[in-house]
Amino acid sequence: MNAETPKAAELSLPQAFLLLATNDNDGKPAVPVFALRTTLAGAILAELELAGAIELQGKHVRATGTAAPADYQHELELIRGKSRPHTPKRWVSMLEGRTEVQRVYETMASRGIVEHVGEKHLARFRAVRYPEKDHAPEAALLEKLEAALSGAPSEAEKTGAEEPSAPQPDTTAAVESEASEPATPDAAAGAGPGAAAPESKGHDARTTALFALLHAAGLFGKLFPAADRVFADELAKDYWPARAVEDELRLIRLAQEEAATL
Repeated sequence: MNAETPKAAELSLPQAFLLLATNDNDGKPAVPVFALRTTLAGAILAELELAGAIELQGKHVRATGTAAPADYQHELELIRGKSRPHTPKRWVSMLEGRTEVQRVYETMASRGIVEHVGEKHLARFRAVRYPEKDHAPEAALLEKLEAALSGAPSEAEKTGAEEPSAPQPDTTAAVESEASEPATPDAAAGAGPGAAAPESKGHDARTTALFALLHAAGLFGKLFPAADRVFADELAKDYWPARAVEDELRLIRLAQEEAATL
């Protein structure tokens, strides 16, 4: 891994999630596309929350006045600029989309972590995929996560490595028109005002947030089959961005089931 390639500790949550949710060889998502997009939206909220730029106040997400990382300034302005606050689930549904996913992939492609494969050719479109180009960042990330699950310090933790977030370009996500929504149970499972990522078994907030997002997407058991599922369940339940992802995915699956019966 050269000096330009981010280490595991330097990957943002959206980058780390997409890297783990993508097949190394063919670049295809390891989860359904709708789950990939929805969970990435939750990862963006989690990144803003970890930066202290947003927090959960009651049932709604609110900006705190703290500056966001430059890569997520656009999303923070969307949250700050709304005339009325929204629930985490509503923000997940507003931020999810192909544009956000491609933006994060392209950022990693520009750094040589993944490779952009598939272009328009002779007026016919081929699906764009992002197979792995440099395995070192994912290997370091997995080493850190497995060490956290086992309770042993990872190499980054042994050397006292810090965890800055890798920059990403501004997003151009489209925002849906406003619609009324019923109250959701986002704050009912123990997440009060200012609730942060849970820190269990000595894990840092960023690591536990990633575990919770992976569980919400259905990837935790696939990546770590021998890990404690109860631990993952508790993380996903207690961390509001992951809970919002699960709520949104539940509605999407219900809609798909209803459509299949028509």
